[in-house]
Amino acid sequence: MKRRWLILAAAGVLATACSSESPTAKREPQAPKSAVAKAANSPVDLYEHDRPGLLDPAVRDLPPRVYIPDSESDDVIVLDQKTFKQIGRFKVGRKPQHVVPSWDLKTLWVNDNDSNDLVPIDPRTGKPGKPVKVDDPYNMYFTPDGRFAIVMAERLQRIDFRDAHTMQVHKRVNVPCTGPNHADFSASGDFFLTACEFSGDVLRLDTRREKVTGVVKLANGAMPQDVKTSPDGRTFYIADMATNGVWTIDAATFRKTGFIPTGKGAHGLYVSRDSSTLYVTNRGEGTISLISFKTGHVTERWRLPGGGSPDMGGVSADGKVLWLSGRYNSQVYAISTSTGRLIRRLKVGSGPHGLCVFPQPGRYSLGHTGVFR
Repeated sequence: MKRRWLILAAAGVLATACSSESPTAKREPQAPKSAVAKAANSPVDLYEHDRPGLLDPAVRDLPPRVYIPDSESDDVIVLDQKTFKQIGRFKVGRKPQHVVPSWDLKTLWVNDNDSNDLVPIDPRTGKPGKPVKVDDPYNMYFTPDGRFAIVMAERLQRIDFRDAHTMQVHKRVNVPCTGPNHADFSASGDFFLTACEFSGDVLRLDTRREKVTGVVKLANGAMPQDVKTSPDGRTFYIADMATNGVWTIDAATFRKTGFIPTGKGAHGLYVSRDSSTLYVTNRGEGTISLISFKTGHVTERWRLPGGGSPDMGGVSADGKVLWLSGRYNSQVYAISTSTGRLIRRLKVGSGPHGLCVFPQPGRYSLGHTGVFR
């Protein structure tokens, strides 16, 4: 679990919702109209472009790798997906949390939380570049039009909009919650929901106006984590580490509609390549629950033999393997999506966190460890 730096916040110090724009920030040219148009469309299945084999030309010939940020050793470990062997390891900044694919799929960004920087990785070579200074980058997303990076400055209780390429500040949004960390977008991309781990809230933010437009309290003691939109765009799923399951929120009304028990320490959410299933990692008990999007119920629960702490990860490009970090077991798990069988348990650094499976199908990235449309 992340460090409890929020002692003051726990005492009831919450920021009021407001925003300020940097006087030196300048607005870069918009993404190509074709990209904006395809991002604005609301298909029947939001993940229809994430099917096996639908790799964008920009990534079609990239070697399939897994990039693992180690929050304890300050390294990124690189694995070959086919051989399961480590093929690289390099130092980055302090407390790397997630490896995030850029909107245009050309760069992987290592989010160095404590050294306040992002380290670019070239996915063709697997090598790091020069760090870019960014305040408190716990996690990062991108607006659907590709113009702005959205940095979850968890410690600072802010969500920062930055130029997606230069990372220059465009707008800082102070939020009325503590611990903003994970997010996902509506079908049209006009708003997104953000989970606030330490206050148990979920925020709704207007993407264009870059402001908070709503707050929902999940439950007393809730600790919301990952966020995912259903394939039809009607429902948001919010993993809750404290209540051991997944909340559902109606996208149109922004109201809680239910709760699905999954297992102790529900944490990461991943969509199957056929858009039928939501994989839920239950970090506190070493299991992965499968929720049917059709019924809204858990259909299976896979248990890691010998236990583990499945956390963050992604699905392989062919949809056959679910890769997950074992946050507190110094391991990475490769799990068959057809049977739930543990294919490999690989020893890595002492603090593996938001690992990135790359490349993956999709036209562009919305961020985190790989949310593609």
